[in-house]
Amino acid sequence: MASPLADRLRPKTLEQVVGQRHLLSENGALARIVQSGSIPNMIFYGPSGVGKTTVARIIADKAGKKLHKLNGTTASIADIRAVVDDLNTLSGFGGVVLYLDEIQYLNKKQQQSLLEFIEDGRITLIASTTENPYFYIYNAILSRCTVFEFKQVPQEEVEKAVTRAFSILSEELDAEITLEDGVLSHVALACGGDVRKALNTVELLALSADRQEDGTRLVPLARAKELAQRSAMRYDRDGDEHYDILSAFQKSMRGSDPDAAIHYLARLMEAGDLISACRRLMVCACEDVGLAYPQIIPIVKSACDIAMQVGLPEARIPLADAVILVATSPKSNTGEAAIDAAMADLKAGRSGPIPRCLQNKHLDGAGTKNPGQHYLYPHDYPGRWVKQQYLPDELVGRIYYRPADNKNERAAAEYWKKIKGE
Repeated sequence: MASPLADRLRPKTLEQVVGQRHLLSENGALARIVQSGSIPNMIFYGPSGVGKTTVARIIADKAGKKLHKLNGTTASIADIRAVVDDLNTLSGFGGVVLYLDEIQYLNKKQQQSLLEFIEDGRITLIASTTENPYFYIYNAILSRCTVFEFKQVPQEEVEKAVTRAFSILSEELDAEITLEDGVLSHVALACGGDVRKALNTVELLALSADRQEDGTRLVPLARAKELAQRSAMRYDRDGDEHYDILSAFQKSMRGSDPDAAIHYLARLMEAGDLISACRRLMVCACEDVGLAYPQIIPIVKSACDIAMQVGLPEARIPLADAVILVATSPKSNTGEAAIDAAMADLKAGRSGPIPRCLQNKHLDGAGTKNPGQHYLYPHDYPGRWVKQQYLPDELVGRIYYRPADNKNERAAAEYWKKIKGE
């Protein structure tokens, strides 16, 4: 049985790897380390299909060391011990390279079982992870490794791999493969920077290509769109990509960029994540628009309610309206800043008794020098305001809310200055 195309086309040298030029170019950090002949323990961090496994294989070959590969989802302590036992054999005499894929799935005990051997250099660890290593890998391992970030492969680099793949398949099938205009760029774009995904699509397209009378095979654009559909977007509801999209979504609204905000909303809609979209949208309306346009809060809440009731695909419409409204509205975070400052005082132990005039009505204790509540009812005074103490004694004069320079807050501030005679 033939191996997958991605394995058959796996690069043999660093120069053949597509993408990752920041690491693998002549002056790239990783390329220089490999060329030095001294290979440190490393962690490769990045999305799937961008060359992490391939680079690890190339490094092991260049170092002349035996490569052991384990996957964190299935590896056990026994598997790790088997790698250690190989150190005592002839093949492992010069040391071994352990490629540990998805290391974040190993528990603390499993990771710690490697410490002694990577510490003294008998095992060179190259671990890979699709999750942020600083969150998911234990410090004992992390402190002994150098982290290299692998990035999504650019479309133009993926096109090189796709072109080469069609050429190889043409030789294997002993038939010229011709592509309709747009096939190459569509496959390269639709893979979302995942070269393995692109090559798998190429293999399906070659096998399903239309046979022509002259013996050639034609790959129509429509079939490329069919086989590559919904593959451009990376999304994992429990992983970094999930939180990256949500972060970009909220920051785009906060930054008043409606086009970017709509783009990230589209990603969330494509993934069917209505709940996350609504939650971030409501938070942004309160946190980032807030008192600059307070009416936006019930408007956004209503749009989110409608979206949850009608469901997808129609939910995209009220949410798009709300996202554009939030992105294009004036911004103010004075409400958030005020409550955060007040909570900071409480955590620091600054509070004090509630002033007597604000307490619930009850009898004064014996010995009270000035009995009575002495509460002044604002509605009984001109402008429906009267000066009296509201903050505890310890916090008198403390200012938490500072109006921003927008129409609503400026108007309210001027109104109260007039009423208070300031």
